[in-house]
Amino acid sequence: MAAVDLLALLLGTLALRPYVFGFLLAYLLAAGADLGWRRALLFTGWAWAVAFVAEWSSTRIGIPFGLYHYTGLTRGQEIFLANVPFFDPLSFTFLAYAAFALGRWLLGRSGGLLVVGLSGAMMMLLDMVIDPLAVRGDRWFLGQLFYYPEGGVYFGVPLSNFLGWAIVGWVIVGGYLVMSGGPARGRPGFGAWLYYAILAFNLALTVWIGELLLLGVGLLAPVISGVISI
Repeated sequence: MAAVDLLALLLGTLALRPYVFGFLLAYLLAAGADLGWRRALLFTGWAWAVAFVAEWSSTRIGIPFGLYHYTGLTRGQEIFLANVPFFDPLSFTFLAYAAFALGRWLLGRSGGLLVVGLSGAMMMLLDMVIDPLAVRGDRWFLGQLFYYPEGGVYFGVPLSNFLGWAIVGWVIVGGYLVMSGGPARGRPGFGAWLYYAILAFNLALTVWIGELLLLGVGLLAPVISGVISI
């Protein structure tokens, strides 16, 4: 691919998904202050790789998220790797970090199995809003990005998807802790607020498209985190 074509696709990706790159920038600033830049880059690369493998596998054999397919309607407008839009696994970097930061913040620990377990659970709670919104992307500015051919019982999403998100969260956070030896500086507060900012953005979208029941379910995340912090 010519450099000019790659640049055009990169600009197209930015234009189609500005909110993703806004959250990505906030993540990089928070993670750099929290983990140190070297470890933040390690977390980014590891999270992206795990997420890409999970996306690639799920769109072929349904593991770990359940079987789904990208529509490819934006191919030629944004960067794709195989059949996966580049931005999609990229979003897992800040989602996993935000859940990791919130887990440490709530538990007052820098690592360990409890942090790993809670991080995956909080990441799954985020997805209980994110994925139902994404399959309704034609009703907001995401567009019709992907679909589950057999639908699902939870707002059109199969329950296997949420187990998959928890597993991916555990692999990302657990793998990072093993490779890095733990957080370098331990300042997770900004990352915890990033979690709530991402949640608030998605809850606002549920209101915009009139999915008030989904809004109620999405409020479980701050309720549960509040209970844990008591």
